Amino acid sequence: MHPLPPRIGALPSGPRDAITDVAGVTVGHATLSDDAVQTGVTVVRPHAGDPYLQRVPAGVAVINGFGKSAGLVQVQELGVLETPIALTNTFSVPAVAAAQIRQCVAANPECGRGLPTVNPLVFECNDGYLNDIQRMAVSEADYLAAWSAASESIAQGAVGAGRGMSCFGLKGGIGTASRRVDDFIVGALVLANFGLLPNLLLAGRPVGRELAARLDAQKPDAGPEKGSIIVLLATNAPLDARQLRRLAVRAGVGIARAGSVFGHGSGDIALAFSTAYAVPLSPDAPMPCVAMLHDARLDGLFQAVADSVEQAIVHALWHAEPVTGRDRHARAALRDLLPNS
Repeated sequence: MHPLPPRIGALPSGPRDAITDVAGVTVGHATLSDDAVQTGVTVVRPHAGDPYLQRVPAGVAVINGFGKSAGLVQVQELGVLETPIALTNTFSVPAVAAAQIRQCVAANPECGRGLPTVNPLVFECNDGYLNDIQRMAVSEADYLAAWSAASESIAQGAVGAGRGMSCFGLKGGIGTASRRVDDFIVGALVLANFGLLPNLLLAGRPVGRELAARLDAQKPDAGPEKGSIIVLLATNAPLDARQLRRLAVRAGVGIARAGSVFGHGSGDIALAFSTAYAVPLSPDAPMPCVAMLHDARLDGLFQAVADSVEQAIVHALWHAEPVTGRDRHARAALRDLLPNS
């Protein structure tokens, strides 16, 4: 059998090998699995407080923009998060964004009145092969359940927003990993829904080509790559929004190592945030006084991003279970197809 997934790179990981190795970060899922409905919500909370009042710095990299996410424009402009980060399917973005707004208003009744409006942040991938996406089954209650369930322990694979996702023609979904560099740590969480099977690389090994040949999956009518991947990166390194965007760009290295070519129809987006400080909503509150990390010291963090993203993709594939959904469409699990070691 295959007790452990291949390990990427030489950098050490944190104790959980997860994005929650960055202190204060928690993750929760709500999974919907009922015949043709195979979908869900995943929520990443950057800290235990209210992110509307205490905003963490963030940077975004749109590697290929075939996506329908909500809230990216303001993050790119202001460089901060105002809500938890939510992941779901494409047609559920409006429902989850509305849930985030209502949650913020309930906690801050002057939001949109005496206080500024809130910027909901929702990322998506299209799980329509396994999930009947037209049902728009995800509700406000599902978002709140995922938010309430957030903890340091993260289930991976076909859970939460990853329930209906496909990766390299196999079952994909949620994966996470972390890497340490000196006193700093970088954690990655991916929603993996991309790739063509013949292109899959597992720690550099052309596993996909071998599987495609064995399964007769490498056919001229296989079509172009048109899936998506969302990458969320957390770090405790003191970085500003510009530097965090530079980290987010390096997520593309880990995605490419796994075998993606960022196809025309692929939505590939990365967001990085730092927990080293927070920016207050109130203009009367003191601003943080933080000694930022020098740009010349970023190379180690870039390596940590590349390795943790590739590892998180491996984990998403490794932990995913087989799923059958809409119209009896099915995706097999990678581990069930690999020869025994």
